Amino acid sequence: MPGRSSTSRLSPDGFAYGAAAGLVVDLLVGDPRRGHPVAAFGRAAAAVENRLHHDHRGWGALHTAVCAGSAVALGALAARTVRNRPAAAVALTAASVWAVVGGTTLGREARAIGGALAAGDLDVARERLPHLCGRDPQSLDGPAMARAVVESVAENTSDAVVGALFWGAVAGVPGLLGFRAVNTLDAMVGHKSPRHRRFGWASARLDDVAGWPGARLTAVLATVAGGDPRGALEAWRADAAKHPSPNAGPVEASFAGALGIRLGGTLSYGGRVEHRPVLNGEGRAVEVADIDRAVRLSRRVTGLTLAACVGGRLIIGALAASTRKRRNA
Repeated sequence: MPGRSSTSRLSPDGFAYGAAAGLVVDLLVGDPRRGHPVAAFGRAAAAVENRLHHDHRGWGALHTAVCAGSAVALGALAARTVRNRPAAAVALTAASVWAVVGGTTLGREARAIGGALAAGDLDVARERLPHLCGRDPQSLDGPAMARAVVESVAENTSDAVVGALFWGAVAGVPGLLGFRAVNTLDAMVGHKSPRHRRFGWASARLDDVAGWPGARLTAVLATVAGGDPRGALEAWRADAAKHPSPNAGPVEASFAGALGIRLGGTLSYGGRVEHRPVLNGEGRAVEVADIDRAVRLSRRVTGLTLAACVGGRLIIGALAASTRKRRNA
């Protein structure tokens, strides 16, 4: 039907305006302290878990399907509601991007810990560290906390920004909400605790799949935007596969190479000690000043991600228009 393709889905330009506006709002206000949509989703997912939990992968898969499927369905319904109103569609995209990305809060928390470490106030740094990652702060000294912060900035650049924008470019608002839902479920039940060892299997595997393209895009852009592209590429190629996470490996290795630092090593989660492989072993040990460098690299990666996603949509849209024109000729 004539004109249907221009109104039934958000145009490439509409996505660009909405995504850019959402990132600007995130830059200006960050995450709200109360009433965050992701926190509301987490409470709903926890309620569903309490009803469905059994020590079985099948029940965990049902939990994942219900929670992630509801987020995608909600996004699809909202997008359908505004599909014939371009301004409303842009506003919906902007609100969704702001709701699911967390780059500004990530940078603020990282720099707050860095400031405490620079001042020698390890107690404040330990108090704030759980806002950024799940490691045991009491087991970490200053250098170990600095390394934990840099690793968290790298990994969350992929999880909290790049992956969301990628799936937003691919699938619009349903992609944005769906990716954040999957990532949140993995954080809630995907770890190998006694309660979630089987129940969280489906969420963890789905997060691996959903995060795969965003992690590789993050690694590519960190290589391009970092201070040492060759070092980033070499660290990625040599060390990424050593990491137990298929997605954190490329991201952390490329950040390590780009910043000229060494990541990985011994860490503790929930009283459980893990010995992670060293990434970019020829780099120097992490210093407090590297936290700010990692945050600035994360922001450059965010800007390049927006440009890449918008550019990709424009190219695909132009190719699709050219194909339709040839068919109608």
